[in-house]
Amino acid sequence: MDSPAVTALPGLWDRLTGTQPDPGLWVVLATLVAALAVVVPHTVWRLARNAITIAHEGGHGLVALLTGRQLTGIRLHSDTSGLTVSRGKPYGLGMILTAAAGYTAPSLLGLGGAALLAAGRITLLLWVATALLVAMLVMIRNAYGVLTVLLAGGAFLLVSWLAQPQVQAAFAYAVVWFLLFGGVRPPFELQAKRSRGGAGDSDADQLSRLTHVPAGLWLFLFHAVSLCSLIGGGRWLLEGL
Repeated sequence: MDSPAVTALPGLWDRLTGTQPDPGLWVVLATLVAALAVVVPHTVWRLARNAITIAHEGGHGLVALLTGRQLTGIRLHSDTSGLTVSRGKPYGLGMILTAAAGYTAPSLLGLGGAALLAAGRITLLLWVATALLVAMLVMIRNAYGVLTVLLAGGAFLLVSWLAQPQVQAAFAYAVVWFLLFGGVRPPFELQAKRSRGGAGDSDADQLSRLTHVPAGLWLFLFHAVSLCSLIGGGRWLLEGL
């Protein structure tokens, strides 16, 4: 006789790989408005930007590992800044891709999430996000970072296991809209800082030193990725409505 754990595995797999019904139009539009309400006002954005920092530093860390670098730690700070440290050659394609991954990660994650939602894979999106946050938690090296990632991961875990399908759909759409809109604002903030003579050690400036390509062109790339992801992801989320 099979154990309960064994018999439950097929059900869990079907739940993970299966599709879920699309939410109603009002849910998609309401989560869109909610995401804008979080990203646009400065006072709310100062707090919400912590989530974008998680995606930013997670992007650095993931690409560092994928390119063969040794990831030694990630720090998240209360001022919404962060630091990802990896070991390897201080030059070359791996270092360039790692440096370029930060500002592009939130938007690309949002685009990938939009693709999953367009395919009806709401549960898969929630579980993949939870797994990524758990993996990132292992590499966090400061208390504030641990707290931030635990709160984010706990929210995804609770929703994916305990919430009703309608709540899961609304949560998933809100997160993806937030990543798409939230990925647009940081490059503009970086551009404003650089215009005032600040952020001299930003990702764009590091990439300029690595490639001898002007930092402004790298900043243009960040803008292009975020805006194209918003347009493409938004079309997927609104498709068929």
